[in-house]
Formats: sequence, C-alpha cells, structure tokens
Amino acid sequence: MTLAIIQARVGSSRLWGKVLKKIDGISLIELLLKRLSQSEKVDKIIVATSINVENDLLSKLVKDLGFDVFRGSEEDVLDRYFNAAKLFNPSAIIRITGDCPLIDHSIVDSMIECYYENKVDYLSNIDPPTYPDGLDVEIFSFKALKVAFNNATKPYEREHVTPYIRKSKSLKLLNFFYESDHSQKRWTVDDMDDFEVVEKIFKHFNYNYNVSWTDVLQLSTTNPEYFFKNRYSLRNQGSKMSKGEKLYKRAKKIIPGGTSLLSKRPEMFLPDFWPTYFSKAKGVNVWDLDSKKYIDMSIMGIGTNVLGYGHLGVDNAVREVINNGNMSTLNCPEEVELAERLIALHPWADMVRFARTGGEANAMAIRIARAASGKDKVAICGYHGWHDWYLAANLNEDNNLDGHLIPGLIPNGVPKALQGSVVPFEYNNFNNLEEITNTNDIGIIKMEVSRTIGPEAGFLESVRKLADEKNIILIFDECTSGFRETFGGLHKKFNVNPDIMMLGKTLGNGYAITTVLGREEIMKYAQDTFISSTFWTERIGPVAALQSLKEMEKEKSWEKITKTGEVIVKKWKVLANKYQLPITITGLPALSSFTFPLKNWLKYKTFITQEMLNKGYLASNSIYTSIEHKNDIIVEYFSNLDPVFGMIADCENGRDIDELLKGPICHEGFKRLN
Repeated sequence: MTLAIIQARVGSSRLWGKVLKKIDGISLIELLLKRLSQSEKVDKIIVATSINVENDLLSKLVKDLGFDVFRGSEEDVLDRYFNAAKLFNPSAIIRITGDCPLIDHSIVDSMIECYYENKVDYLSNIDPPTYPDGLDVEIFSFKALKVAFNNATKPYEREHVTPYIRKSKSLKLLNFFYESDHSQKRWTVDDMDDFEVVEKIFKHFNYNYNVSWTDVLQLSTTNPEYFFKNRYSLRNQGSKMSKGEKLYKRAKKIIPGGTSLLSKRPEMFLPDFWPTYFSKAKGVNVWDLDSKKYIDMSIMGIGTNVLGYGHLGVDNAVREVINNGNMSTLNCPEEVELAERLIALHPWADMVRFARTGGEANAMAIRIARAASGKDKVAICGYHGWHDWYLAANLNEDNNLDGHLIPGLIPNGVPKALQGSVVPFEYNNFNNLEEITNTNDIGIIKMEVSRTIGPEAGFLESVRKLADEKNIILIFDECTSGFRETFGGLHKKFNVNPDIMMLGKTLGNGYAITTVLGREEIMKYAQDTFISSTFWTERIGPVAALQSLKEMEKEKSWEKITKTGEVIVKKWKVLANKYQLPITITGLPALSSFTFPLKNWLKYKTFITQEMLNKGYLASNSIYTSIEHKNDIIVEYFSNLDPVFGMIADCENGRDIDELLKGPICHEGFKRLN
C-alpha cells in the first residue's frame, strides 16, 4: 500500500487555525485533500492530527469529507506519524504537511514512480529543493520511519519527522529535481501574508482547485504582483524559527507594536532572532518557549527584580494571598501597613496613594500637583511615561523629549490644546531651568534624581531652593532609581527632599505596585480631584511590596547591586581598553549602560546581542543588576564578551561588520512597526 499521511493541526504558532481558513468557502485542508485525491498512485490518504481538543473540529471536518483521521501526540509528530502508519503496514509513506494547499498530484505520482523504480528508502524534492516552497513531498519506507522512531532523540527530529532519516548513512536516499530551480518561490501557508498570496492565486483561476502547479508558475511570471506579499519570507522559515519568533510574528498582526511595552520589543535587541517570550524565570535565568535557558545580563524585567526572578519569600507571600483571595468588595489591609512603612522610610512624606504602573503614578502625581498649585505648566527632566501630559512636550517640536531617554516619541493623539503645558529642561543645567521658570508660569518641576549621569555639586540643592522661592511643587520620579543605591529613594543619598515622589519597579520584585508619596498639604488635593481605579485595590501588589521591603532590608540589596554594578562597569572599561575601543559609561552602577561612540555603534550593539545570545545570554549594552548576579556569573559573562569586543575591534580595523550580522540592526528609540 502507498499511504499518504497529511500532517495538520489547528494550533499553529504562526497562524492559528490556518488549515480551517477558507478560500471561497472551502478550507485549506479540503483544498489539499481534493487536489491530492486526484493522484492515481496513492492508495489511501489519512490526516494525522493531535489529541488536543482544539483539533476536534478539524477531525470532524476531515471525516465528513470521507477521509480517515489519526490522532496522536501534539509535540512528538514522529510518534504520531509512526503510530498512524503502522496501522496500515504501507510499502511507502508520502509525507505532506497541511500548509501546502497547492500540492500537485502530478508531482506526487512522478515521485512515487521514481521511488519504486530506484528502490530507495527515502525520496524527497526538498534536499536540495528545486520546486516552489509549498510543493514539498517526501516518500519513505516504513522501515526508514521505524529507524527514525526508535533512534531520533532531539526535539527538532521528533517535531519534523524526517530529519533523522535525511542524515542517515545506512539508508538509501535520493532527491527528486525539477529541470529548473524555482525554490525561492513561496506557495506555502505559514502566516497571513502567505494565505493572501494563495487566495489571490485561486481567485485568479476562478477558484478552480484543479489548477496545475505549472499554471501557477506561469502566473508568477505574468502577474508577479500577486506574489509580492510574502516575497521576503524564507523557505522553511517556520521550521527554522523559534517558538518565540513564530509567536511574535503572529502577535504583530493582532497587537499594535507586537508587545505592550516598547522596551521589550525584539526590534530593540535582535529583530529577527530575539526569543521574545519566556516560559519560566528563576534567579537570573530565563527559559524561552523552546525551553532554552539564558542568563539575563540585560534589563532584568526592565529593572523590576533586584531580588532576582521567582524570589521564594516574595512569591510565597503572594501565594498566600491567592489562597485567601486577591479581590473583594472590601479593601486589603496591607495597603495601610505599606503606606506606613514607606512614610517611615521617607519622614518628609505624610501621605501615600497607590497605583500599579509607573505611568499611572506619574499621571496621578501631576494631577495632584496641578490641583495643589493651581497651575498647569510643568517643567520636566527625564522620562515619565506615555500619558498625554508628558508627550505634550513634543507638540512644540517632535524632538523635545529626545534627550529624556526615548527619542522619536510621536505625540499623535495628544490634544493640541496641551501645547506649551510641558517644558523640558536639561539635566545639570540649572540656568536652563531658571530661565524656564522666569519666562513661564511654572507650577511644577518634575524630574528624575538621576538617569544616565549623576547630579553635579549643588544642582539638586539649587532646584530645591528655586522651587521654594517660587512656590513651585517639586516632584522626584524615582520609579526607576528607587532602592538602587539607598533603602528608598535615591534622593536620600543627596539629602534633598521633594514635595512628591513616585516609587515603582523594584518595589514589588516583579509584581505590579507603584506609589505616590507626598507632603500632606499637597497630597490632600487628591481628595479634590477624581483619581480612582479598580485594580489599585487588589491585594497582590501591596503584599509583594511589603515582603520585598523585608527581603531588601535583610539582604541590604541596594549595597549588593551597586557593588556588582561597579564591578561590571570597571570590567567593561578594562575590556574596551584591551581592544582599544572608546567607551562611554552611563547610569547608576546598578543600572548601567555602555556605548562605543563610533559610526557603526548600532550595528555593534546588535552584534553583541547576536553573539551573546548564541552563547546563552540575554545581553545588550545595559545591565540592571540583582542580588542573584553572583561573581561566577559575572566572570563567565566577561569571558564570553571578550572575543565579541575583539571582533568589533577587528571591524574598526577593516573587517566588514555587515558580513557578521545575520539580520537587521536593532532600533534606537521609538519606531512605528509595519
């Protein structure tokens, strides 16, 4: 018996439900089955899908069409194939995947003839390919399949059925060539771009499912525009992509920007190869969706986890909350204890309000300060979130905020009436701030205590004095800097107190909690304006914060992460000096960054991420340290970084960096994704 097994499932990571998607009312799996059924040499066709409940609809559809279905393992497709095949004891098995609706029976029949005539164990038209992607056919003996089933151990070999067979030295292998090479053409369906191409093809031929592959080939010459949509996709791209890459490609179709946080976009690191999603995180280790482990020498959750990922003490406190209930009609008592704890750490403050994100806390602080001051205009320095009040700074000029962490922020959607309400000033430039307050009716000064550089002698003191003299409310945004160098806000190090302060990020060690602290005479204005949100009252955030404060105090985490950061900064400088690379270091020691002030810096940054990822690191040019970044981890990190710096030095001496990069360069700042 010559048995064709079509491998198909609903849960595709690239295009969920693609085999059920319809063209002119006919699903892709039905098109494939109808086209393959015209084969004169295939004795039986079955569809092999998985036991997952999401495939119930697929199974029913195939059975209603009159074909048999075998259901087996979701992940171990080799196991599924073997158990499907052994029910029939075939002399030859034809493997076709469900993403090939343009499969052509004439190719299948010609290959079956070739298989039997040459008495091989395995025949395919993919090694190397000469047919368009989407016309892939593999034929192999049950004996070859059994060899693979019994011996293949790698996940890739189990998922893709035939890799073990194709590299076997004991089996007789043969490739089936076409007279000319069309392997760069793409007629498979992995994503929506592919689907739209195939849909255009069938529409052109009046939805005639009998159209031959050579007619489609001719169409690609006469009407190349039909094929433009997926022309840059790579052959077998899906099998080469990680699960994270596949999921992100899918996400960009349905989530504007691909992710909800700019700083976590793959484009900010390694556009085509960043793992993007995680399945588990513990200590400084992160596992991607393929269960590959990486050491996080990068932004550690954007600076949220100074105690490391999955801290037992904090997580256990949260588990108890989950067991007892996170939300109810009544309030959680822990928020009162947390407020008292934070005020005790900052005696200048009298009152506290809670939120869950930094953007919310910043917006809340501005609302309160405007209500208290009776003035609208704000002088700002630093990064303070995404809300209208902040992006209004770019209504005057699109680049007003470029020096405040993220360049290229576009104020589309921000009311034009807010133009002029926010005026940026330059850090450490007191004269700049003084001039702004002299020429504008400023009611609020809002700034980060430190971001890329520290305050010059007397700068913060001068700002405080100016605010007092002009009756301006001074706000310190410490969502990022808090608990990095002191047990509380960074301003404690410089002995300069604000009127209002925000804390976030580190406060809950990965759980969402932010706070606005302030003097009573200002904070009481929160009662005179509407500031309220349902999930500001959930229990997990305050409980996580209380436990994190206990753990940080016990560990003296701010001292440890600062010391670790100082070691890293020193070693970056030593390594750069070794290879005669100019280097600039910025940021607090516990969240430091480096750059090479060179023409190809963005390419070099991308290259660092590319090479370190291959070595098992999530790494770029910034490190947010945690207490879990132990010395042995630092030593090993620099051992792997050393040759990367060496190759960059080679590029400065004439080597072509473009030849070393395997994909596009990373983004700098905000860019709209297509």
